[in-house]
Amino acid sequence: MKIDDAKKKDLERQGYRFAGNHSAVKVCLWTKKSLRDEGTCYKQRFYGINCHRCVQMTPALPTCTLRCVWCWRDIDHTIPKWVGDADPPSLIIDESIKRHTKLLYGFGGLDKANKKKYDEAMKPIHFAISLAGEPTMYPHLPELISELKKRKISSFLVTNGTQPEMLRRISKVPPTQLYITLPSPNEEDFKRNCSPLIKDGWKRILESLEVMKGLRKKTRTTIRLTLARGKNLKDPQGYAKLIRIADPLFVEAKAFVSVGFSKRRLSYSDMPTHSEIVHFSEELARNLCMRIIDEQPESRVVLLMKKDLKKRKMKF
Repeated sequence: MKIDDAKKKDLERQGYRFAGNHSAVKVCLWTKKSLRDEGTCYKQRFYGINCHRCVQMTPALPTCTLRCVWCWRDIDHTIPKWVGDADPPSLIIDESIKRHTKLLYGFGGLDKANKKKYDEAMKPIHFAISLAGEPTMYPHLPELISELKKRKISSFLVTNGTQPEMLRRISKVPPTQLYITLPSPNEEDFKRNCSPLIKDGWKRILESLEVMKGLRKKTRTTIRLTLARGKNLKDPQGYAKLIRIADPLFVEAKAFVSVGFSKRRLSYSDMPTHSEIVHFSEELARNLCMRIIDEQPESRVVLLMKKDLKKRKMKF
């Protein structure tokens, strides 16, 4: 699978760098902030990762089965199936680290940069497999995760849940933390907000929730809600019914943020405030017999668990 040259140039202008034919990296805003000691991402607050040592990447940039209105990526070029050959995992990892660290070179001479963090950033230890596209469509994803494990690099995999067969495949070599982004509390809203490019998308998501339940003892599991006012910020009882199928360790409720290409579809008025997210999360928690464990107002995100655990914050 390859991306045409015109689209590559457009994405490179947006800050993407390509790692092979269909994979890409882009430096996260929080990685830059952390290097300047201006704050860290919610994953560091919630789970203990070092965001200055994190590579934000995707092995499947051109593919996705959904076109969600709140997606900040350029989704017009994505296709719902894999076409052609796939790069090997080792190449993707090597090239991702090479491109990512090269994008950070400027911090080496920046007075405001934390020099210790910069030196550490040149040796990444986390891969956030979530940048764009649907990563579970990359045919060698189990091998990619396995190779990351061999290199002692953690993997946070985010999926839209429409590839349950791949989730079954990775059950033998699960990522450090698995996310399913649950887009809506019911099929009607799912079709309206996500414009699925496949006929059985909702059925596949329900199937993936079942698969996630089986992974609970093998890895850290998370249901993530990206919530937009007037779209899917509603019906906590409906969400709770679906979340109970997966029985995840964590539930994240996060506000839609009007950035990137999402601004073409939604406006700032569709962004919930942090207080709205907290209120919604309180209702959701009551329905799930969970409680709010942590929050990061700057990211408008709340973490729910049944009870807090010492192992929530990992040590690397």
